[in-house]
Amino acid sequence: MDLMADIGATHTRCALVQDKGEELAAEIFNNADFQSLTSLLKSYLERRRATDRPKRAALAVAAPIVGDEVRMLNIDWHFSQAELRAELKLAELTVCNDFAAIAWGLPHFVAADLHTIGRGRKAAGAALATLGPGSGLGVGALVPTTDGWAAMTGEGGHSTLPATTREEADVIAQIRDRYGGHCSAERVLSGPGLVNLYVALAELARRGPSAELTPADVTARAKEGEPLARKAQLMFFAFLGIVAGDLALTTGARGGVYIAGGIVPRLLDELAKSEFRARFEAKGRYASYLGAIPTYVITDPLPAFRGLRHLLGYR
Repeated sequence: MDLMADIGATHTRCALVQDKGEELAAEIFNNADFQSLTSLLKSYLERRRATDRPKRAALAVAAPIVGDEVRMLNIDWHFSQAELRAELKLAELTVCNDFAAIAWGLPHFVAADLHTIGRGRKAAGAALATLGPGSGLGVGALVPTTDGWAAMTGEGGHSTLPATTREEADVIAQIRDRYGGHCSAERVLSGPGLVNLYVALAELARRGPSAELTPADVTARAKEGEPLARKAQLMFFAFLGIVAGDLALTTGARGGVYIAGGIVPRLLDELAKSEFRARFEAKGRYASYLGAIPTYVITDPLPAFRGLRHLLGYR
């Protein structure tokens, strides 16, 4: 029996995997209910049968993995991989970035797991890229090698956000002023980022300070037809198209760009009506290059599990 866990800033998703590859006992936890990742995973495992205790585990974590100590940026959690393995009595522990796990899973998604946005057709054997707004902005890619695939990991969500219109530049300037001189893609393309967009647009419109808002508040106001919320949502999708197009160019992802995360799959109609795909392709002399690249939204609610299964050796 093996353990899989997808650990984000807000939620952690856990499941067991039988020897034949069947997933069991999937659960979703609110991270705020636990003091640490160790306490969460112990709580999950304590409710399992003694015969179901795992010997191996694969964890996808919303953090850079650069050594034994893993520190998450959007929640005050950190852990030692060696200590966690000992605490859980595991023979093997694999820890990877959450979007590396999604990248490893990309070849295993089928049509039923995907929603196509715009035109384009996969180029066989070409690189695949993924990004996803949630509590933060994850980025990953899968590139072909001489004997298979290799996942590219990084922190692309913290690259500088570009503007293509005067209004976008004004919004970025507002956000830069608030956060100290740098506006990353994540400052806009995330749940908190949608709120940042709404507040910045309100400030530029010289509206008074708004009550404390959540991303769900902005989405709800957009559905109700509030002009400012709708404008924020449309700008969100336009920026997503810009960043996705840059990712496709940077990685040569002619096999497709796949959008994951907790926000976009809930807003498929709004995405289709936005400038997302137009901004994705709007790269001057490379417009036709990008026009040939398909873009998808991953609708599987547990996309990292595909890659974690791969890393555990299940095919």
